[in-house]
Amino acid sequence: MPGEPAARGAEGGLHPGAWWLWALCLGTAATRTTNPLLLGLLLTVTGYVVASHRTSSPWSRSYAVFLRLGLAVLVLRLAFAVVLGSPIPGTHTLLTLPEVPLPHWAQGIRLGGRVTAEGVLFALYDGLRLAALLVCVGAANALANPARLLKSLPGALYEAGVAVVVALTFAPHLIADARRLRAARRLRGRPDRGLRGLLQVALPVLEGALERSVALAAAMDARGYGRTADVPAPVRRTTAALTLGGLLGVCAGTYGLLTAEGGTYGLPVLLAGASAALAGLWLGGRRSPRTRYRPDTWGPRALLVAGSGAAVAVAMTLAASADPAALHPDVVPLVAPALPLWPAAAVLLGLLPAFLVPAGSAGPAAHPLDTAKEQPS
Repeated sequence: MPGEPAARGAEGGLHPGAWWLWALCLGTAATRTTNPLLLGLLLTVTGYVVASHRTSSPWSRSYAVFLRLGLAVLVLRLAFAVVLGSPIPGTHTLLTLPEVPLPHWAQGIRLGGRVTAEGVLFALYDGLRLAALLVCVGAANALANPARLLKSLPGALYEAGVAVVVALTFAPHLIADARRLRAARRLRGRPDRGLRGLLQVALPVLEGALERSVALAAAMDARGYGRTADVPAPVRRTTAALTLGGLLGVCAGTYGLLTAEGGTYGLPVLLAGASAALAGLWLGGRRSPRTRYRPDTWGPRALLVAGSGAAVAVAMTLAASADPAALHPDVVPLVAPALPLWPAAAVLLGLLPAFLVPAGSAGPAAHPLDTAKEQPS
């Protein structure tokens, strides 16, 4: 159609997989260090990119939720260190809690006792790393349109992808409906707070959710959701073996990369597992042949976004091997952590999407029915 290229360009569509790869690579970089300065820099990078590129869609608000979740994890980690103690020996006592005696079978665990600055600082570094990982996942959720991500999934994962996308978009749309109804009640001078207001808002919200679910089910049925093609039994068995073996290889390789002992076998096993899993997914896609309406493509900007995240992950992995003391500062004795220069410069590469990608390229807000846009052939 003559107007289609212009309409497509108006979306400014960066491939949603690029945002996920960028965020997951930054999360991988966060797992390679406990230096609070580097972790804070990673959080700043993700926050700046999200602030400059997220849209007004419901899923874009998930970044604030993940920030609060990361803060809760950090507080919980510190609370465990204070109440249950820390394996880190320390000489700087902050306070002494009453210690609860435990039976002999609970040796190695204590409740209360001496709380040291070294133990609290170690818990702070460890909790900050996990919080940074959660925030990176939140950045991917805020930037990537889940409906467009579903369109990019291989055919073998389409049914599971639909279920995941519907589940992920249910809560944001429910919250949006509740806000809209509360605003309407306020304009009419009716109460929107308290138990009475909650009950009068909850029924229309649930009714709207039910209507949306029925409409989505009808749309999926009209588009042939769940329809499969006839595939020979040997192909099905080969597909299952490749997919299962590949996923096990990916898990083993990832574990090897995240541990010091598996540095030699982690990367080869990960690559072999990923190759086998991709081959299995390609074969599995033959069971559900589908056409894609205006599919997202991996353009130069998408490759640069994913590449910037990969560069950060690779640089942090190399830095962790070359100078582990800088990326994992000691807490015994108590010293202020230093900012290693070239790992910090590598983290700043994660800012490239903020300058390479036009604002609003995460894609327009999508209706829930858009999750079923793929047509069976």
